[in-house]
Amino acid sequence: MTLEEEILRRRTFAIVSHPDAGKTTITEKFLWYGGAIREAGHVRAKSGKKFTTSDWMKIEQQRGISVSSSVLSFPYGGCQINLVDTPGHQDFSEDTYRALTAVDSALVLMDSAKGVETQTLKLMEVCRLRKTPITVFMNKMDRDALTPIELMDQVEHVLGVKCAPRTLPIGNGKAFQGVYSFIDDSVHLFQPDSDTGEGEIRKVTGIDDPKLDEWFDAKYLAEFREQAELAMGAMDPFDREKYLRGEQAPVFFGSGIANFGVKHLLDNFVDVAPSPMPREAKERTVQAVEPRFTGFVFKIQANTDPKHRDRIAFVRICSGKFLRGERVTHVRTGRQVRLAAPTAMMANDRAVLEEAYAGDIIGIHDPGLYNISDTLSESEALAFQGIPDFAPEHFSKVYLEDPLRSKQLQQGLRQLSEEGATQLFYPINGPIPVLGVVGVLQFEVLKFRLEEEYGARCRFEGASIYQARWLAGDEREIAAFRGEHSFDLATDKKGNLVYLCPNEFRLQTVEKNYPGLRFEKFHTE
Repeated sequence: MTLEEEILRRRTFAIVSHPDAGKTTITEKFLWYGGAIREAGHVRAKSGKKFTTSDWMKIEQQRGISVSSSVLSFPYGGCQINLVDTPGHQDFSEDTYRALTAVDSALVLMDSAKGVETQTLKLMEVCRLRKTPITVFMNKMDRDALTPIELMDQVEHVLGVKCAPRTLPIGNGKAFQGVYSFIDDSVHLFQPDSDTGEGEIRKVTGIDDPKLDEWFDAKYLAEFREQAELAMGAMDPFDREKYLRGEQAPVFFGSGIANFGVKHLLDNFVDVAPSPMPREAKERTVQAVEPRFTGFVFKIQANTDPKHRDRIAFVRICSGKFLRGERVTHVRTGRQVRLAAPTAMMANDRAVLEEAYAGDIIGIHDPGLYNISDTLSESEALAFQGIPDFAPEHFSKVYLEDPLRSKQLQQGLRQLSEEGATQLFYPINGPIPVLGVVGVLQFEVLKFRLEEEYGARCRFEGASIYQARWLAGDEREIAAFRGEHSFDLATDKKGNLVYLCPNEFRLQTVEKNYPGLRFEKFHTE
């Protein structure tokens, strides 16, 4: 197979959703169909049952939520699938934003009883910003649901993307009988007691085929035909070019927990989803099929194997082919590094790779060299567009319970901040570090990981901080500001000066009194 053929068969995408929309369940079904696992796990596994593969952290299994993006790679339908399972909970949105920078498309899951929810809207803003193509799967059709037209109308008016229904349900809830596919004019009969859940597939000649009257309840069939006519009359047919531009979303219906419609979704998603897309660097646009290797770090994960205190940098390959043992340039430092044991990821399981191609996501051992958004390049000095730090919204001070574990606490805080799990601030006039997060649930996860992974028992106390702002501008004004407001100043993990303002009034005052300074909400690595 040529280099170009290998690259073009890659499909790299993220699954995003509001909490409890069924994202992790769908992920498990995809892995099962790809032959990557023998048994699809359960988000909250009971005795004798298997936990989900993607939720591998102990706290994820206890809470039944995803708190960290997992990378899952497997072959399917002649393609190589690289699936990024992202946190659904809004408190872990930073991790999802970073993951969306590393994929070429996204699968958006929606609960068919609830429609568009707050977190779905936030995630779509990131997709829209990057013009990421999306596919929508309306999940949980075997429960009471909104009508297909209502659901698609919400997608169009709230999320701002046109819908192209690829399947439509016949009935819902206890009366859910199957889906009709516009792709090949077939019906999939819902058989919840079957081993696979996919149900029998029967070919028809259109929505008015009299065979449908023999197979389905007249009431639900009449509702389906009415919805189908409305959809076909009001919505444009699927156009792949519009989809690739992020203007149109193909829509599917089914049930992840019953495994109905999932294979249908996966088959068609792989068929139309984009192969690796061009990537913007500061210097130029990098094409995926270029022969030279380039890539960037979008995530760092500490302690995928807690016994070995390891750190893994996740690298999205943007162009070319990578070979094990190859020397590449770490562009930020100019150092030549040899990537001796790149790994393919399956949540926290790893296998050493001999080669990888544009579109693949590989894990590399991180001795403390890599930062999020660092570029690796075989030859040319490129810098892919940075991934910003978001101004945290909640703050807490960290107090160590056992003074003899100070080294472990410092190591844990440093590694978790480099991983992106939190932002770490060191007050200029104080010894107690301050943690900043986007969502309060992150504090619970941080405390759990500090104690479980680093043995540093600690307590968190809320800090009286309104917002954090990175300082930039005239050096003399920065020095003057530092002299006057040192008790509200800290440095971040890179030594950058940060103003931890105590209230809104103080922030407005200093912005007025120091016109030569910029108080920035975002900081790009």
